[in-house]
Amino acid sequence: MIPSVNNPGSRTIGLLNYLYATSQYEDHTDPHLVASFDGMSPDPGRDPNATLQDLAQLLDQPVMALAEHARPVKHVWHTSVRADPGDRTLSDEEWADIARRIVAATGIDPGGGLSGCRWAAVRHADDHIHIVATLVTEDGHHPDDYRSGARAQAEARLIEKELGLRQVTPGDGTAAQRPTSAERHKAERQGRERTAREELRETVRRAVAGASSEEEFFERLAAAGLLIRQRAAPSGDLLGYKVALPDDLNRDGEPVFYPGARLAPDLSLPRIRERWSGNAQDDPTPRQEDVVRTGPGGPATARRRTASAAWQAVLVVEHGDDAVAAAYIAATGEVLDALAKTSAAHTRRELREAAWAFERASRSHVRAVRGHDRALRQAARDLVHSGPALGRGEDGATTAMAIDMLFFLITATIHWHARKGHAQQAEAATRAAEHLRTAYESAAAQPLGALYQRGRSLSRSLRQRQTAVLREALPELAERILAEPGWYALAATLTDAESAGHDPAALLTEAVGQRELESAASVSDVLVWRLRRAADLPADTTTTVPDDHGTGRDTHPAQARRGSHSRRQGLQTL
Repeated sequence: MIPSVNNPGSRTIGLLNYLYATSQYEDHTDPHLVASFDGMSPDPGRDPNATLQDLAQLLDQPVMALAEHARPVKHVWHTSVRADPGDRTLSDEEWADIARRIVAATGIDPGGGLSGCRWAAVRHADDHIHIVATLVTEDGHHPDDYRSGARAQAEARLIEKELGLRQVTPGDGTAAQRPTSAERHKAERQGRERTAREELRETVRRAVAGASSEEEFFERLAAAGLLIRQRAAPSGDLLGYKVALPDDLNRDGEPVFYPGARLAPDLSLPRIRERWSGNAQDDPTPRQEDVVRTGPGGPATARRRTASAAWQAVLVVEHGDDAVAAAYIAATGEVLDALAKTSAAHTRRELREAAWAFERASRSHVRAVRGHDRALRQAARDLVHSGPALGRGEDGATTAMAIDMLFFLITATIHWHARKGHAQQAEAATRAAEHLRTAYESAAAQPLGALYQRGRSLSRSLRQRQTAVLREALPELAERILAEPGWYALAATLTDAESAGHDPAALLTEAVGQRELESAASVSDVLVWRLRRAADLPADTTTTVPDDHGTGRDTHPAQARRGSHSRRQGLQTL
């Protein structure tokens, strides 16, 4: 259950007009009062003789009783209380009780003989109510509504338990500001999937992903089509910025600008500057990527480097200092933003949703020490500069490889937040992992399907040899792996590694020693990507199957297609 306390307004009648309107809003059906301060307030929704003006005048009476100079301009208090989509439909009586508890908890109408404000609760949809109150008590004072939003949230947690509703995890003040009701309804009228605030937040996050300077950041914002206003000191130093969508206008026809800090706490200009101002001299993690980098390369190269950077980050998040781990987690959000921005059509939506969900997991009260996260930020930069990836061939296969490694990084993030008691962040990272699973299945179906077919096409002696290697290297996991559909893809990978001059048993031992595999739904899938990355094998399978003599025979394209279909049928999640 989510109570959302809005900023105070100035017109009671204007808010009531919105709450009782039905023709403009699809979810406004049968608007009516469920409760009010006296239980007898006129209800324009059910009483044909009552008007909106009657209800507004009744609520405003304590305000109008004050001398004109003493009347607060912003005197209208408004909150919505929304049930979770999975909750049962509550009755009017239950919503009435919820409304009374919320106004008591927030100090609007505390009860117990204390003077309260006049209020009314309107229900115009099954899943939520709106409470409108006037911020002058019956004896002419301002109510004690300090931190009314936090107090409403605390009461909502109690209500959830008592009514058996889904229990929402408590916040810690690091979440991005939620869109207001007005912003949500404006988006609905305009046919937008997200509000302007949310679209801007996503666009700004993508612009900052891997950016190395203010100039590059603002160039990316302009290239994305945003309107930009910069705030400078008299000295000329840049202090902040605002952004707007060109087609998001106010009633005067002017663009609606949002400062970066109002989009998310880490999108203010000072916080963005921290990303590229950290000192990375003491970074304890290896930077093999920095050694081999000769340029941004193509999408496949960028994805391989992303997989390597993600793998190093897993070890830091699991075992590193909290401040450094927090920096890696924040940089993981940049990688997801960059991957979503450059992904192929069949994975784009799920990767975008994963990045959107993980945004909440990238911030906590553990202050990140930036600079140590350079390899991940460089991976994000490489992804952006390498351009969009194709959904097939090496681009598609390395996308699956990168998602696989990122899944383990996000799993480590879930455990890190859980240990710290960061409930909302752990839940957000869990949602991101679910979207990554789906994206992985789409990205991995073709390359693993082809590897599966190749493994099935190996000669019996080759399969027996790889089975013996597996049992020797991983005796505790061997039988589980051999029972998985992905074993054939792993057998083909072991054969490729052997043909490239590697020791398959040593590669397997090293891959398993890097991190536990018991939590993996498909151990063979994970090992395929670890081995192909470690042995620098092409992520996209070839159509040549080595035989016992080291020569090859071509697999017919139709066979590869059938193998891909079979692999999709038996595909397990990560």
